[in-house]
Amino acid sequence: QVQLVESGGGLVQAGGSLRLSCAASGRTFSRYTMGWFRQAPGKEREFVAALSWSGGTTYYADSMKGRFTISKDNAKNTVYLQMNSLKPEDTAVYYCAAKLNGALNYDYWGQGTQVTVSS
Repeated sequence: QVQLVESGGGLVQAGGSLRLSCAASGRTFSRYTMGWFRQAPGKEREFVAALSWSGGTTYYADSMKGRFTISKDNAKNTVYLQMNSLKPEDTAVYYCAAKLNGALNYDYWGQGTQVTVSS
């Protein structure tokens, strides 16, 4: 059973930083792509960043490039999202997700962690 557990959300002032963590368990993720998504109130869920677990290739939404960094720790089976220069519009629930490399859709999702950026 795949489990993705996010942590690290919270309240931060504009311009501040947060690091989200996604602890993955239940299988070997070497053939998976790990992604971060977010959903703000009243808005659709949007892609933030993704990382190919084996090759380490990263992908970012254009609006996150330069501010957000996705990374992983193989020993801890954990994926991170470092978020810098946070803006009030970054306020959302952030979700970790996993899919097999090359798959269209993400099959596994975490429960989400709230990030609130105050102005």
